Amino acid sequence: MGVMASLVKQMQLQHSLVNGGEPVDIRQERWARWPLSVLTIEFYSIQPIVSAWLFTEQFFQAHLPALSPYPMYEMPIIAVMVALSSLLVIVFIIIVLYMLRFKKYKQAGSHSNSFRLSNGRTDDTELQSMPLLARSPSTNRKYPPLSIEKLEEEANRRMADDNKLFREEFNALPTCPIQASCEAASKEENKEKNRYVNILPYDHSRVHLTPVEGVPDSDFINASYINGYQDKNKFIAAQGPKEETVNDFWRMIWEQNTATIVMVTNLKERKECKCAQYWPDQGCWTYGNIRVSVEDMMVLVDYTIRKFCIQQVGDVTNKKPQRLVTQFHFTSWPDFGVPFTPIGMLKFLKKVKTCNPSFAGAIVVHCSAGVGRTGTFIVIDAMLDMMHAERKVDVFGFVSRIRAQRCQMVQTDMQYVFIYQALLEHYLYGDTELEVTSLECHLQKLYNKVSGSGGNGLDEEFKKLTSIKIQNDKMRTVLQIIPYEFNRVIIPVKRGEENTDYVNASFIDGYRQKDSYIASQGPLQHTIEDFWRMIWEWKSCSIVMLTELEERGQEKCAQYWPSEGSVSHGDISIEIKKEEESESYTVRDLFVTNTRENKTRQIRQFHFHGWPEVGIPADGKGMINLIAAVQKQQQQSGNHPITVHCSAGAGRTGTFCALSTVLERVKAEGILDVFQTVKSLRLQRPHMVQTLEQYEFCYKVVQEYIDAFSDYANFK
Repeated sequence: MGVMASLVKQMQLQHSLVNGGEPVDIRQERWARWPLSVLTIEFYSIQPIVSAWLFTEQFFQAHLPALSPYPMYEMPIIAVMVALSSLLVIVFIIIVLYMLRFKKYKQAGSHSNSFRLSNGRTDDTELQSMPLLARSPSTNRKYPPLSIEKLEEEANRRMADDNKLFREEFNALPTCPIQASCEAASKEENKEKNRYVNILPYDHSRVHLTPVEGVPDSDFINASYINGYQDKNKFIAAQGPKEETVNDFWRMIWEQNTATIVMVTNLKERKECKCAQYWPDQGCWTYGNIRVSVEDMMVLVDYTIRKFCIQQVGDVTNKKPQRLVTQFHFTSWPDFGVPFTPIGMLKFLKKVKTCNPSFAGAIVVHCSAGVGRTGTFIVIDAMLDMMHAERKVDVFGFVSRIRAQRCQMVQTDMQYVFIYQALLEHYLYGDTELEVTSLECHLQKLYNKVSGSGGNGLDEEFKKLTSIKIQNDKMRTVLQIIPYEFNRVIIPVKRGEENTDYVNASFIDGYRQKDSYIASQGPLQHTIEDFWRMIWEWKSCSIVMLTELEERGQEKCAQYWPSEGSVSHGDISIEIKKEEESESYTVRDLFVTNTRENKTRQIRQFHFHGWPEVGIPADGKGMINLIAAVQKQQQQSGNHPITVHCSAGAGRTGTFCALSTVLERVKAEGILDVFQTVKSLRLQRPHMVQTLEQYEFCYKVVQEYIDAFSDYANFK
């Protein structure tokens, strides 16, 4: 600023710019005529050069008085010399400033070309053509292994300031080996086999297929061997098959003797094809010389398990036996970012570990490009093994090593942080899954006193739940029991009325599907219409009520159904058709009509009377029968959300949701995990399963349910 001010002042004194005495905005004037009186020539504005290089943020104005020029012959020679000298100085300054600025921009341009992207990132969108980085732009700083005792402290420190230190650590990762080549992947015959032009397997670590006679380069597939914690080539990281590479994919599965496929993408995300469907929905299909038939499928809330029987066909003289291949398809990875909790991924990974046969070949892991989510899964697996073997983790070191086997493994800083979150989750809470046969023994341990704490194991387990802090800003609440923003139930805005989309209710995941339940507070007198609008909008056909209208002299819930006949709330009309009393609950069949849409639905309400005003039910029989009745109703009416409410929609509501989820898993797998089930519920709505008594009740009901069956086969 000082240089330019001095420059203009000098020009005002010696030459004067003629502009009628008005201020001139150098940024606004694309060019200006500068009559130099001493020379009687025109000098065009230096603004396009000087202001462009010096003043990029501020306008510079000079008040320029109007002066009449002197004729040339009237000027003394000294004045001419001074003018010429001044002009030369000005031109010199301009040239110097231009050269300095040009040099700076040239250097910046050079850096931007080399480091166009932050290290190791092509963004989670995995674009079709994103240039790979040859070198890391960051320092050579090393990040040594962490002992698990320091894991929580270090993770919290690095997560501060919006994961600032984690981003620095991620950006310090190497991108690829200096000498790595991708000659096979770059051949003209193989270019169409690559989903992304920038994600290519290195020659030294790529998977080689058995060449097909007469087909050039038929040994190529976009897949790389990746080491595990201690097992060499434990994994094969592959891109998601394209339509034209599905046959090659199944050839690889057969030739590598793979028994487990891990899929960490959906077929389509954000309306983009991420992976071709390489398996039949039912029956069998032949891919090249591999016949694939679907044997079984189990759909769960976070993942789907498919079992295939595969066999090589075509060679009659050398017929090979059939093989069983299991695909674990993780379906809870969001289109953007990472899962908001690692609980589902840890369950998924454990299932993969326990089901992969010891005699099998490499586990094939793929997402779309085979680097981001694929790398994340592999790193978590390896670091859990390292944690158990050495009581430490080396995320930075391991990611660095596998990036030498396949480019850009662990693609984003968010994925890198997610790895630490998963490791911390496992370290803090461990593996809390139980076989049904071990529950009784586990309960005995929970009732034992814990030295130094004054309580028993059950107390300590529940304290872990209540001490968990919500990290996500979207999940924080000011009041005790109001829905988190990320999963609150939204209802249509009423015509002509603003801010009428709110109801105190949250979507809750179940065992087999997301949003299985709507956990709601009991309707207040002035929110009955909103409650019914919610029921109608989300097509809920089952309502579970876990409170009486009044308890201990206080209203707990407004009566939102008619005792007889019908009643209307806004556009919704409710008519009671039938009411039946059971041992511990009342069943009411309601015809609900939307008068604006002129449509009617039958909705069944289960009003549980077995919960005392204080404490918990004396036994679990009534709750078990209630859950069974609700599940039967769901099978008949379609799997739309089950609306569950007590008064606040947390304590008893959470207990019902927890027991429904746990018992469904017990029946399907013979496994239970009360702790993680309740923990997951609390991440979806505050204070779900509110008291220690309610938490203990969950265990007791499950044990009572198990005791009712003498043979595990009955669970099926």
